Amino acid sequence: MDITQTAFGTWNGGRFMNYGHPLDTARWTQLVRHAWNQGIRTFLTADVYGSGEADTLLGQALSGIPRHSYCLVGCIGHDFYATRRDGAKGFPRFTDPRLRTKQDYGSYLRMATEKSLERCQVSKFDVLLLHNPDLIGYTQDTVWTELQRLVDAGLTDRLGIAPGPANGFTLDLIRCFERFSPLIDWAMLILGPFEPWLGSLALPAAKAHNIRILTRVVDYGGVFHDDVRPGHSFGPQDHRAFRPAGWVEAAVEKLIHLRPIAAKHNLTPLQLAAAWNLAQPAVESVIPTLIQEIGDGSRTIESKVDDLAGVKRVNLSTDELERIAHIGNNIGSMALKGAKRGHTTDSLPDQWNLDADLESVAERWGIHPDTDLIYTH
Repeated sequence: MDITQTAFGTWNGGRFMNYGHPLDTARWTQLVRHAWNQGIRTFLTADVYGSGEADTLLGQALSGIPRHSYCLVGCIGHDFYATRRDGAKGFPRFTDPRLRTKQDYGSYLRMATEKSLERCQVSKFDVLLLHNPDLIGYTQDTVWTELQRLVDAGLTDRLGIAPGPANGFTLDLIRCFERFSPLIDWAMLILGPFEPWLGSLALPAAKAHNIRILTRVVDYGGVFHDDVRPGHSFGPQDHRAFRPAGWVEAAVEKLIHLRPIAAKHNLTPLQLAAAWNLAQPAVESVIPTLIQEIGDGSRTIESKVDDLAGVKRVNLSTDELERIAHIGNNIGSMALKGAKRGHTTDSLPDQWNLDADLESVAERWGIHPDTDLIYTH
């Protein structure tokens, strides 16, 4: 099965990403099965989440459900087998020159894929994504040749790429599309009505190269689930607690202006956000973060699954699409990762120089690095 219109990620429920109240194993397992029962048919895991624990939990949760009835998406790329986590920087990419040379990429990718499949209790992925690549991952022929060998070996039917974990990488991703599009079926991008920048800049290239887009965090930190409001309490390790002060208040104010559009189409806020995403070029799927928020008055995470299961394509008018984009405009709102003008030191795992080749990529796609790819406020 290929990726479906709605998808469920193993980061849901706060077990691996410190969002809201972390679910215990029994409830998390029940949540996965509830998602399947409600008609959600794509499940995504990443081997680095919990150093394999997410794979194992998902395999257990899906055990007994017919394999042909769901699409399984895996993510590999961080080497947690041979290294230790470097604090907030996480585990290094498998392409880190300190770990191996390109002659060993293939053996690592084969090993990581087989181990992830074993934990998931299946024999192959429907889609396998290169997770949070560094500059080598975006550009090195050997990486993609060895990924294709996994398809040839029957370990996955399709390949894709998942940039991140932070925002950025726009030109790097487009260059990757240009070089390796015959091998790439899917890309997972950050995109939503309140976060259209930068993901939208890569959509024309994705469409031109027949690459379909799976969009994550359409919920905008839970605001579109409609139970994150001014004064909301976040846990001490919740990633959202480290955002700039006032982000909830600003988002809730924006949401007020979208409610009439949602009501007109009989949609919940999340369903409107998903419909806006699905109306964008090349976007075929949405995978929001599902959170059991802390505190009284919070919705159950199961009800958020029900909300997601009700997502549908809606014929939003051009005026409605443009109004939503105008309300949610976030251009220049954050520092970006990936290629960056003025980066003069050696390449870092998530930051490197904007070279002449990427300048030509920008020119081909009408992107102006000095205005379209900079942090302004």
